[in-house]
Amino acid sequence: MIVVGVCGSPKQQATEHVLKEALRMMEEKGFETRFFTVRGKNIGFCTHCDYCLTNKECAFKDDMQEVYTLLKEAIGIIFATPVYNGGVSAQTKAVMDRCRAVVATDKNFFKHKVGMGIALGGDRVGGQEAALQQILTFYILNGMIPVSGGFFGANLGATFWTKDTLEGAKQDEEGFRSLKKTVKKFAAFLKKYEEKQ
Repeated sequence: MIVVGVCGSPKQQATEHVLKEALRMMEEKGFETRFFTVRGKNIGFCTHCDYCLTNKECAFKDDMQEVYTLLKEAIGIIFATPVYNGGVSAQTKAVMDRCRAVVATDKNFFKHKVGMGIALGGDRVGGQEAALQQILTFYILNGMIPVSGGFFGANLGATFWTKDTLEGAKQDEEGFRSLKKTVKKFAAFLKKYEEKQ
């Protein structure tokens, strides 16, 4: 069972570190993992040109081709994003929007895949839950099953207070508690789900 982590940060700092920790935890639970970062990649914005509706592929041939391949083989998907202006980063949104092309090709592309989210903000209450709602909405709209960490600390997923530094994220004990809770529920659901397939 393959879990793909998509890092929506253009910097090699806190978001990438936390996502790799989540993937490490998933590996410890017996999953294969793949990692993709938008950092240094060429990913254009969706222009809603509708090329994909008639041609069954995206008009843009850029680094999203790698994302499409990774997401196709995944049973579990983790989107991790820094919070920009109270929501997901532009890079994260671009990846989500460009997935319109694979759904136009195969309406069941994401159906029954399982997803969780991670959001990191410079302030303790800096838009993490709003960003997670965007991620979970993407999952729901595409027929996926969203999984959170549950009540008492990880209601929508894993949230971190970075204080705008990598060290801030590393020192956020509450953030790691929310990550462990979310990963635990995510892994348990994936294993139970696979048993019923």
